[in-house]
Amino acid sequence: MNAFYQQFLTDKSFSLLAELKKQFKFILIGGWAVYFYSKSLKSKDIDMIVDFSQLEQFKKEFTIEKNERLKKYQVKIEEIDIDIYLPFYSDLGLPVEEIIKKTTLINGFVLLEKEVLLITKLKAYQDRKESIKGQKDLIDIVSLILLENFNFKYLSDLTIKHKLIKYWQVLEKLIYETKEIPELSLNQHAFAKKKKKLLEQIRLF
Repeated sequence: MNAFYQQFLTDKSFSLLAELKKQFKFILIGGWAVYFYSKSLKSKDIDMIVDFSQLEQFKKEFTIEKNERLKKYQVKIEEIDIDIYLPFYSDLGLPVEEIIKKTTLINGFVLLEKEVLLITKLKAYQDRKESIKGQKDLIDIVSLILLENFNFKYLSDLTIKHKLIKYWQVLEKLIYETKEIPELSLNQHAFAKKKKKLLEQIRLF
């Protein structure tokens, strides 16, 4: 698979992530969470959910900025950005205080369930799809839905329960309009076959 970010950056990011895991309790989201599910593309930045007590611990260790517009806290360590989201404050597409109950453990990291993670990725993609980060979101989204055990029925139930049908439409449009994904070694021919199956699964619900 092709790289999206330079390897020295993803290696540095992973080393930082491993160190953070030793010091803090968090739920990993974003590109690194997708990577632990799919083993596709590594990430440069680190995204996580913490509670307010852990936020206070972060403040003791790092210089933290509050981003009121995006409802998150941010730490910058050289080229690596750490984005911190909190219950009853941040907007990840689903209520953070609810999704923190929907987790699993992979490679020693607490991650959101992949279907819940997908919704957070769809929100990020919709907000920044014209940017480089939006392109990475697209790759992450496809990486998740191509997993053999991805549960489209569960995803559908979540979008209905939380009145998020718009994300279902975003997902269908994204798949329909994407021609190829070189970063996942999917040329037009290879992705066309997968696209047909994906669209059939999405249109079942």
